[in-house]
Amino acid sequence: MQRDTQAAPPVRLGLIAQLIFGSRWLQFPLYVGLIVAQAVYVFLFLKELVHLVTHAGDFTEQQIMLVVLGLIDVVMISNLLVMVIVGGYETFVSRLRLHGHPDQPEWLSHVNAGVLKVKLAMAIIGISSIHLLRTFIEASRIGLPNATVTSESVMWQTIIHMAFIVSAIGIAYVDRMTQTRH
Repeated sequence: MQRDTQAAPPVRLGLIAQLIFGSRWLQFPLYVGLIVAQAVYVFLFLKELVHLVTHAGDFTEQQIMLVVLGLIDVVMISNLLVMVIVGGYETFVSRLRLHGHPDQPEWLSHVNAGVLKVKLAMAIIGISSIHLLRTFIEASRIGLPNATVTSESVMWQTIIHMAFIVSAIGIAYVDRMTQTRH
């Protein structure tokens, strides 16, 4: 979908229409809050990275793998935040006017609420996959005194992960159905 590059004459809105249309700016503090949350994730990432580097000689391969999976998890959540911040702001608040900018994400040129939902669902599946992989790695200690997971928690995490996958397929299917009708 390509946006019209010619400037249309400004539309004069009535007072109620101005109020309703202007209410989209109430979302602005929410996006700023998500930027602050992303800064917290950057701090968490750096803290975990320092922990990994300073203890690399003491950690087992499994412990290193778990910390690295934690780092990947933080990056994926940060990517999710970027999609919500940039895509949501562009879709629901105001255009960012990034057209032609060399760093513009390729997906932003065709973002809409449906595309954003599918991308978010896929990101959530990716994050859930990392959590499930960490759980599977820790599952070898089930039954031991220092176990951090139980067989029941492995089962429930797997069921929840599968629910995320089914939901994402459903969202993508509905989005595809609505795109073919228009």
